[in-house]
Amino acid sequence: MTRASGPLAGALARGTVVLDGGLSNQLADQGCDLSGGLWTARVLTERPEQVAAAHTAYARAGAQVLTTASYQVGYEAFAARGHDRRATTALLHRSVALAARAAEAAGHEVWVAASVGPYGAVLADGSEYRGRYGLTVRQLAAFHRPRVEALLAAGPDVLALETVPDPDEAEALLTVLAETRAPAWLSYTVAGGRTRSGAPLSEAFALAASAPQIIALGVNCCDPADVLPALETASAATAKPLLAYPNDGSVWDAATGTWHPPAAHTPWPTAAWYRAGARLVGGCCRVGPAGITELTRGPRAA
Repeated sequence: MTRASGPLAGALARGTVVLDGGLSNQLADQGCDLSGGLWTARVLTERPEQVAAAHTAYARAGAQVLTTASYQVGYEAFAARGHDRRATTALLHRSVALAARAAEAAGHEVWVAASVGPYGAVLADGSEYRGRYGLTVRQLAAFHRPRVEALLAAGPDVLALETVPDPDEAEALLTVLAETRAPAWLSYTVAGGRTRSGAPLSEAFALAASAPQIIALGVNCCDPADVLPALETASAATAKPLLAYPNDGSVWDAATGTWHPPAAHTPWPTAAWYRAGARLVGGCCRVGPAGITELTRGPRAA
């Protein structure tokens, strides 16, 4: 199998596509050290074979999209740790190459999504769950532009503009995206019916509703209970395919760097998500290969 034989947008028009799960939890389960401000990018730098192994685990679980380990790779953050621009660009390219290698070895069609994490991710202080960084849209676009250009040069199938906490950052990302011809999905992180910065979801989704290069719109890195209301709001704003890849229900404590798990596991109401328009479904933090296999065996939208 050599990657995917056609655009992801075409597959979404035909039915459900299953994403992978959380990269950080899988790397931790493989014994990797994620301490320090680089998080999964530390493993990308020091132990790339472990990133490849994580991608392979998700492909074997049935994932049809593998998301690169570039979420927290930023030129400024890496410069502060002694990496020049050439070295950081090489890491971004490496992230795509590792996912592509796992996709090519899979026994089914697999797309590679290049992760473009939010500005707050490179700060490593949990601010992607707050947004409102005090930067202008132009400043945010200037931050994201070189990352997007470097990732696209490595040839992914799609960009994953993910865990976006507020409309300002979405606007910046859409500005950069409009300068390219690349397909992308846009995914907000949400809580209580609003973006993490407190913006109404109707306004947030409306920003990207007519953007021609956005092939799917939705939410990730949120509580599963927040998914259906968000999808219903998104479906009122756009006719595009929707997407959802929540966490397992745990709550992240940025002050202590720990997860607080839910009292009990509640099965995801994926059938309702599909009825609301979800066509790209997977998991984010603390959802591993077993959870992805469960999605592949559950109800699917046709």
